[in-house]
Amino acid sequence: MHTRRTHRRTRIGGTRIRVTLLAAALLATACSAGGAPTSGGSAAEAAGATEAAGATEAATASLAPLPKATPAELSPYYEQKLGWRDCGVPGFQCATMKAPLDYAKPAEGDVRLAVARKKATGPGKRLGSLLVNPGGPGGSAVGYLQQYAGIGYPEKVRAQYDMVAVDPRGVARSEPIECLDGREMDAYTRTDVTPDDQGETDGLVDAYKEFAEGCGADAPRLLRHVSTVEAARDMDVLRAVLGDDKLTYVGASYGTFLGATYAGLFPDRAGRLVLDGAMDPSLPARRLNLEQTAGFETAFQSFAKDCVRRADCPLGDKSTTPTQVGKNLKAFFGDLDAKPIPTGDADGRKLTESLATTGVIAAMYDEGAWQRLRESLASAMKENDGAGLLVLSDSYYEREADGGYSNLMFANAAVNCLDLPAAFSSPDEVRDALPDFEKASPVFGEGLAWASLNCAYWPVRASGEPHRIEAAGATPIVVVGTTRDPATPYRWAETLAEQLSSGRLLTYEGDGHTAYGRGSTCVDSAIGTYLLRGTAPEDGKRCS
Repeated sequence: MHTRRTHRRTRIGGTRIRVTLLAAALLATACSAGGAPTSGGSAAEAAGATEAAGATEAATASLAPLPKATPAELSPYYEQKLGWRDCGVPGFQCATMKAPLDYAKPAEGDVRLAVARKKATGPGKRLGSLLVNPGGPGGSAVGYLQQYAGIGYPEKVRAQYDMVAVDPRGVARSEPIECLDGREMDAYTRTDVTPDDQGETDGLVDAYKEFAEGCGADAPRLLRHVSTVEAARDMDVLRAVLGDDKLTYVGASYGTFLGATYAGLFPDRAGRLVLDGAMDPSLPARRLNLEQTAGFETAFQSFAKDCVRRADCPLGDKSTTPTQVGKNLKAFFGDLDAKPIPTGDADGRKLTESLATTGVIAAMYDEGAWQRLRESLASAMKENDGAGLLVLSDSYYEREADGGYSNLMFANAAVNCLDLPAAFSSPDEVRDALPDFEKASPVFGEGLAWASLNCAYWPVRASGEPHRIEAAGATPIVVVGTTRDPATPYRWAETLAEQLSSGRLLTYEGDGHTAYGRGSTCVDSAIGTYLLRGTAPEDGKRCS
């Protein structure tokens, strides 16, 4: 989560890393359902042609829409009045909205959701509310609204829309799930995710179990009701409470899955939806993680080609191939595995292989962070100083200066492990799949394969399954894909646009995660025209 226009609140020097998570565990990735990249070379081709052992084929069942009529037992939620109050952030108002904990049994209790808005500034006709979500799952939509969307979206959009956000259930201000305290999370993030022997494998499994047990102990009831389907239903309650006939929405990364799910459940209420950095909901978790692994390799290859052209690249020079750059980085990770290096951290943390890998992955989200990554790698590799990579890793995990953590990673696991059955059920299954993951990414494959084991020990059984989303009858929905996106590989956007009956694919030919607000006048103009006039771009439009 970013620079320039961010989905994250943690600054990295003068840059913000755009980290919207997907299949996060100990390592890092970024959202929650998958496909394979089509551009970017061998990594994409490897994942597109190979599937982890035992993974099922893409689902063919489609998400069924809900009845158009609001059930009588839900009327109190749809008819509630929000009490807006000052947020403590100039120009913004906040409120608390109630939703049923369990939509099947609304009489059994509520969940309280944090909502924020910034009213349309004018001039021009007010077009209603524009709901935003930065992804994750687990990213704070309220924080994103207050720190970026409400002040950084194009002026004309903010002039005609009330900018609105709701933290999904279990996230940030909406009854956040908590799993580990700060010191426990410090230990968790240092856990070795490339185990060399049975002892290290047992240690990794123990870390996953401790994490899962902590989440289960904190929120035993809520943990069963943080699915994407339930969050999408909450958005429909908010739409009604705000007085809008249809939902207008911009979602990034996992936020595209949330928005597409809304459209599938309520196609007649789906208005102008922008799904940026799209996900494919039709794939099982193992294939999702494999293809996302290839996405990170594609992004790394782009970084490597750029790095060797720079005088300060610590991984090679102009004569070094991207493949060799990857080998040099892997060798550095291996050195850290054997002997972590100092960071100067006040809590005495050293830079381990796992923290360094997370720091590198964090920088793949935004090419604006590549300079900082080169500098951090040079300090670590040449001066034995791991401070820079630790800062990058901390930004990814949302570790605060006081040693505490946001609940991003807790909510991320809770939603992902509920939405899809676990990618792997045992270490043996991971070992069997390692060749596929390492083929998809020689640099990150091993760690990301083991990171995909986290849901195996989750205390709550998954309630979701892979499925297609067609949203038959919805107005045009704009699906945005970036050709070298690390976290949501480009083919996911192609596939989602194909699934949606009214999908319009908008392609950004470039690097980084997501496209809107990242400097492409072409992308921003197309989305702005759609939001303000309702005119969707031509399907297949390409921008750079």
